[in-house]
Amino acid sequence: MATAGVVVAVDQATKQAAVSHIARGGHVSVIPGLDLTNARNTGVAFGALQGGGLVVAILIGLAMALLLGYFAVHRDLPWLWLPVGLLLGGALGNLADRARDGAVIDFIDPVGWPAFNVADSCIVIGVLALLYVVEVRPKRASREPA
Repeated sequence: MATAGVVVAVDQATKQAAVSHIARGGHVSVIPGLDLTNARNTGVAFGALQGGGLVVAILIGLAMALLLGYFAVHRDLPWLWLPVGLLLGGALGNLADRARDGAVIDFIDPVGWPAFNVADSCIVIGVLALLYVVEVRPKRASREPA
């Protein structure tokens, strides 16, 4: 999937840029309320399951398998490829970090919110887009006059 490939490429490039320009644990203020940082997360969203290692990898693998299975069964659903690509690319981008470093590199750090990365953003957008494509869009299409 091209979408997943683009997400992985952008995610890995931005993470490497952050790592090469910001010392680990350091931060750079971009604008008031938004820093770039060089942080690691061994858990999942918001640090849940910190140090989960194998458990986290198994859960991610299971979620990806279910997503791909859903896509295979419903591949004719218009626009389904986009959220699936965002979700798959985000998961693969973070899995690449886990395989290489044992933790996910997070670098976008807004005030009052945990640090995150491009892959995390694509996963959140992908979930919202999946809900829209699966739930909202078909209902809107059925109400439109022919």
